[in-house]
Amino acid sequence: MLTSLHIKNYALIDELDVTFNNGLTIITGETGAGKSILLGGLALVLGKRADLSQVKHTNEKCIIEAVFDIANYDLKALFKSLDIDYDVHTIIRREILPSGKSRAFINDTPVNLESLTALSQYLIDIHSQHQTQQLTQDNYQFMVIDALAENRTYLDKFSKELNVFKSLQKSLEKLNTSKAEMIKEYDYNLFLHKELSDINLETINLEDLETQYEELNNVEVIGEKLGNAKAILNAEDLGAINQLNTVKQELSKISSFGKVYETLRERIASVEIELDDILIELDNLEDNLSTDPQELERVNGQLQAINNLFQKHSVLTIEELIEIKNQLQSKIDNTESLDNTIANKEKEIAKLKDSLNQIALKIHKNRTKVIPLFVSKLESILTDLGMPNAKFKIELNQLDYFVLNGKDSLQFLFMANKGSSFNELKKSASGGELSRIMLAIKSILAEYIQLPSIMFDEIDTGVSGEISNKMGEIMKQMSSKMQVFTITHLPQIAAKGNTHFKVFKTDIEDVTHTQLKKLNEDERIVEIAQMLGGVNVTDSALAHAKQLLN
Repeated sequence: MLTSLHIKNYALIDELDVTFNNGLTIITGETGAGKSILLGGLALVLGKRADLSQVKHTNEKCIIEAVFDIANYDLKALFKSLDIDYDVHTIIRREILPSGKSRAFINDTPVNLESLTALSQYLIDIHSQHQTQQLTQDNYQFMVIDALAENRTYLDKFSKELNVFKSLQKSLEKLNTSKAEMIKEYDYNLFLHKELSDINLETINLEDLETQYEELNNVEVIGEKLGNAKAILNAEDLGAINQLNTVKQELSKISSFGKVYETLRERIASVEIELDDILIELDNLEDNLSTDPQELERVNGQLQAINNLFQKHSVLTIEELIEIKNQLQSKIDNTESLDNTIANKEKEIAKLKDSLNQIALKIHKNRTKVIPLFVSKLESILTDLGMPNAKFKIELNQLDYFVLNGKDSLQFLFMANKGSSFNELKKSASGGELSRIMLAIKSILAEYIQLPSIMFDEIDTGVSGEISNKMGEIMKQMSSKMQVFTITHLPQIAAKGNTHFKVFKTDIEDVTHTQLKKLNEDERIVEIAQMLGGVNVTDSALAHAKQLLN
């Protein structure tokens, strides 16, 4: 509920501080006294866009601050989603700066208008004839029926599953699109993979292969040079090994003359042994040399194939080719397994669709069940509000596709007079009739759900007498479950309030100011008497006022 309102430097208001109680609060005042200013200030708090023209002194900041008691509104989850500190005494503040810019705060946390609007819809509902157009909108009509049907739990579950369902459908659509594209690439990827697989990349050592090629391609030169090397080492008399043996023998003759000579002899002996080993290896290499044109052709072909693959895939190493082969294998596997993935996705969608159909059917049955009760209550209240011939027909039809709140279409049909035909509500009800219908619907809703505080802005326009008395009774009854404000010109309604405020203008130093005053009992009698008989209050008007209040 709204507990207090502070307005500074707004329109004709210099500064205003007012506190409100629960129950039914009456606001009266002459036409033009500034009731619309009060509504405008509240609208800013609720998220309406600010306008510098609304500021009284444009060189000063305009501030509008409202305090709400939200202990019974179950809004902790909303505050968390908006990343705002929760407090049962929530303060909303709007500021319009001299520059024309505006700022909004919830519990001292800066917020944008989107966040402010998201919260304010749960706090206070300013109802005017303009808002009665909500009655003709599908989402509002569904909200009314679902509130009576107690469908909230089912609707929440349906909404969550529908989001998953739509997400799965989009995923399936992407998979089918991907399948078409992947099938186009499949044969080419398979060809590239086979090309890489046929060469057995994992078994190839490129360095060894290149060495093998060089040996096979130069076998004659290698044989000739090996023979020459052997001859140099092993030739009689002048061969390197024989010559080295002679050197060793000469050094042996003087090795006993000093350690240095013995060391030289030992070194020569080591070289001789090494040359003997080299000679043996040269023999082995020469023996193993063979001319194999077929092997040469095979090795050359393998090297050529590898170099072609390097060039084709723009890489330099065998490891990179292996990585490309693995990537191709992954694409091939994905394509080959896509049918299974699509089939599994379709099963998941079918299962979820079945669940959605069951929830939608439960929602539909609940709606069907409460519609006759709602129509009966609505027509009964409208009879009391001077519309005895008003009849409603609510058509609920099942659809073959999902919508946001189930699988139903809903239409409120209205007939105002006997002998007329049912027609869409927006085409068959006048503005005054819509106002009374809205009042009746909200009085019914108040029995089923926690409504925000509501302010009726001259909803009684065009009615009088007993009808206005009944309107007041309905608002009084609603105020037992919620905070209700009503701006009225009718004394019968004004007398029903728990609290009564008067909006009036005063001229101070040739400047007009709008003020709001809470009336005591005597002041309230005078105000209602003036509403009955005009400015000049008569004894009969005072007596009538007291009678209404009692």
